[in-house]
Amino acid sequence: ALFWGWLVVSWLNRWLGGVLVPVGQPLVAPGSVEAALAAVPGLAAYAADAGFVVDLTPELARGTWLTVVITGVSLVCGFFIAVPLAVARVYGRFTAWLSLAYTELLRGTPLLAQLFVLYYGLNLAAYVPGALSGVFPRDVVWVAILGFTLNGAAYQAEYIRGAVESVGEGQITAGRAIGLSKLEAIYHVVLPQALRYAIPSWTNEFVYLIKYSSLAAFITVPELYYRADQVAAETFRYTLIFVVTGAVYLALVLTASKVMEGVDERVAIPGLGAKRER
Repeated sequence: ALFWGWLVVSWLNRWLGGVLVPVGQPLVAPGSVEAALAAVPGLAAYAADAGFVVDLTPELARGTWLTVVITGVSLVCGFFIAVPLAVARVYGRFTAWLSLAYTELLRGTPLLAQLFVLYYGLNLAAYVPGALSGVFPRDVVWVAILGFTLNGAAYQAEYIRGAVESVGEGQITAGRAIGLSKLEAIYHVVLPQALRYAIPSWTNEFVYLIKYSSLAAFITVPELYYRADQVAAETFRYTLIFVVTGAVYLALVLTASKVMEGVDERVAIPGLGAKRER
């Protein structure tokens, strides 16, 4: 709650032009934090570090916003690609080979190499439509979203494929028996069950994508890792900065896990299976 409270207030302050504090300034004065800790026995030695971390928070908040956007958009867009890929892999003939080729190519090559090909090799940032250009600080963000979407879709497709195959084939036959076409039986009978089974695996992909988003820094996307690395290069306080950055990533991961746990419970079919202990 404290983490997201700080993030949301920081974002709103920036978007509204600095209604609480000037844009780019921390919500709490670093000097006040240093003075407060200096007066506490045993914590005085950490007062300067705490003030430095507080001074760093505006940059962390800016970078975290892009990390959240890239992760969320890529995950959702990848899902809508992954479902047809998984269905084609299980129930298709020629399309099964196309789905296999896609998933093996994207899963079998490094994500960083894929981002390099999209940005440096194909120069896709130069082809961002005018309506989308300027939405983010740099157009390369769209290239990162495309790269993570395509890569994430391949992994999600495998998770969903496993879930689809766990649904008994007799249910397709039962759907056909009541007048549904094969596609209708897949859509109305198989997928509602399979997508529930896929939630734990999908949660893993969510968590991975949060951490993999740091690779966008290598194509100059100013997300969380990129901004932390810039500050570290200027101040040479690498250990402290990356410990704090790691804590932010951990908070994002814990939030994602909690959200997906809620989704899992929300869509669970009453009376089917036992609630997992955590």
